[in-house]
Amino acid sequence: MPFDSVQPSDLFNCKKCGDCCKGYGGTYVTKKDIQAIAAYIHTDAETFVKAYCQMSGGRPLLVQAENGYCIFWNEECTIHPVKPKMCKAWPFIESVLIDVGNWHIMAGSCYGIRTDIPDLVIQECVRKVLEKDL
Repeated sequence: MPFDSVQPSDLFNCKKCGDCCKGYGGTYVTKKDIQAIAAYIHTDAETFVKAYCQMSGGRPLLVQAENGYCIFWNEECTIHPVKPKMCKAWPFIESVLIDVGNWHIMAGSCYGIRTDIPDLVIQECVRKVLEKDL
């Protein structure tokens, strides 16, 4: 495959294993995420934050179940249609632009991530995805 034609979909193919839903610092949720998820599970935003979030650095993140997975993981994402922005972006995240080594670290726990592409190409694809979603 010529590297100048590599698309984001060439770099990542979700295997639906749920490993990205386990641990690794948690999932931050935006106000928009909170509103969407709360509506999806038929509650209000305030109740949602109290019941399903914990604060970290002044920002809400989804709590984890005792098994270490996101509270909304049950062999699949139970809020998939309204999953948080952070989840939708995975693995095309800003930290890869800061240090492409983060891509390789994530690939160590996600067998849907390819690492046989030059680092500069990986970063360019991540940049394209992030710019598109702004």
